[in-house]
Amino acid sequence: MRPSRLIPIATLALLMGTVACQKPAPAPTGPSQAELDAAKKAADEEAARKAAAEEAARKAAAEAAAKKAAEEAAAKKAAEEAAAAAFQAAANKALVNIHFDFDKSDIKEGDRALLQGIADFMKAYPQAKVEIQGHCDERGTNEYNLALGNRRAAAALSYLKTLGVDEARFTTISFGKEKPLCTEAKEACWSQNRRDEFHLK
Repeated sequence: MRPSRLIPIATLALLMGTVACQKPAPAPTGPSQAELDAAKKAADEEAARKAAAEEAARKAAAEAAAKKAAEEAAAKKAAEEAAAAAFQAAANKALVNIHFDFDKSDIKEGDRALLQGIADFMKAYPQAKVEIQGHCDERGTNEYNLALGNRRAAAALSYLKTLGVDEARFTTISFGKEKPLCTEAKEACWSQNRRDEFHLK
């Protein structure tokens, strides 16, 4: 052999020996079971945290809504109570007795202003309905006084109609001499009993 051909063969032999001595690269492996367990635990904890946060937010929203509803209900109740108190105060001020002369059912001049006050009240409070009660003093028979009481109640109703109040909002009744305010047999007492009273229905 010629020396020039020996060199490549020697080089080749050296390369083959080197390759034969190298260890194979380890095969790739996936995450270990411990790592998988840790990842699952972290995911579960995150999910639990989010669920707890959502539940807390839902509970807070529900509590806020309940508080708002309670406040609104309390405000509504307070407004209704204030309106009812104002209505009752206006009724107490307006619904005062008017009086009549003996054996008469004519509206006295001085009582027209009182009836105007009743009409104004009825116009201010369209929901108001009133019973007009006619009364008499003790003189006369029961039958006569019941009829006179009816005339007195009707006279007040008729006058209120002229002031623009719908008569459908009134009812009338006579008690005759059955319900005196004063029981002494003298004019100062009888004059109190000859009256119309006005009561909310």
